[in-house]
Amino acid sequence: MTENAPTPEQTGTVSDAVTGNWVDTSAPAFARPYLRLSRADRPIGTWLLYMPCLWALGLAMLATKSASIHDLWIAVACGIGAFLMRGAGCTWNDITDREFDAKVARTRSRPIPSGQVTVRGAVIWMIAQALVAFAILLTFYWAAIILGVLALLPVAVYPFAKRFTWWPQVFLGLAFNWGALLAWAAHTGSIGPVPVVLYLAGIAWTLFYDTIYAHQDTEDDALIGVKSTARLFGDQTREWLRLFLTITILLFGAAVVLACIDRSILSLVIALGGPWALGWHLTWQLRRFDPDDNDGLLHLFRSNRNAGLIVLPFFALAMFV
Repeated sequence: MTENAPTPEQTGTVSDAVTGNWVDTSAPAFARPYLRLSRADRPIGTWLLYMPCLWALGLAMLATKSASIHDLWIAVACGIGAFLMRGAGCTWNDITDREFDAKVARTRSRPIPSGQVTVRGAVIWMIAQALVAFAILLTFYWAAIILGVLALLPVAVYPFAKRFTWWPQVFLGLAFNWGALLAWAAHTGSIGPVPVVLYLAGIAWTLFYDTIYAHQDTEDDALIGVKSTARLFGDQTREWLRLFLTITILLFGAAVVLACIDRSILSLVIALGGPWALGWHLTWQLRRFDPDDNDGLLHLFRSNRNAGLIVLPFFALAMFV
């Protein structure tokens, strides 16, 4: 960057957004600050919220030995809902964290601390997104609707977690993996052991990828008193990441076994290829983890979209055997 080059605060862009993203290049100018508030220019969060939904839907179809056009709607609706609720959650997060964000280099270009959006405007935008998501939720079974409403609790608490615990990533995991419970209920109309075990696996996965992500801000977080697992683990992060990786794969494998208990051995073996492939991807991330390379940390964090997607072909193939 040259000495006279405009800063993100001056251009309106967000410092950690994907370069050339559609919000900065194609969205109407009036909508850009609100789309940035929803992280539409940084889609990885939507993918991370969406993956547990697809995992649970796949396991539900394997467990019930059924698939219908309604399941296609569940997949589409969960995708739209993930976008909307991630947007509403990020808006809430930025409202509550606006003073912290103004003090951190990576976040001071966000719409509220940079002055692109007022707090009042952000509140209205948050409510609008949540209402559209609720309308979509009403197309599901009652069990899923109730779970969808209860999902607001971990979403509401998460922004404050970093102020009272060294483990805010646990609260993020509680919020981001709720779709495992919701999508299962949307297919079956009830809840059971499989989605609960999958939910726990997702929380461990979140601890893995968000600890990597949090290492970008350890110096700024220490200065302003924000807690995180990255600060807590310090030089021991690699060992902790290995533990989270192991827990993720063991629990995910257990969920697959429970879902496929009435299916053929071949179907079970193929379905177990999902967590096996995920485990290899997380191992690849662990080998390349460098807490001092912020660009590398962001790349590893974003790679978890592919880590989540790599599971799905195994579930799809297992349906046919």
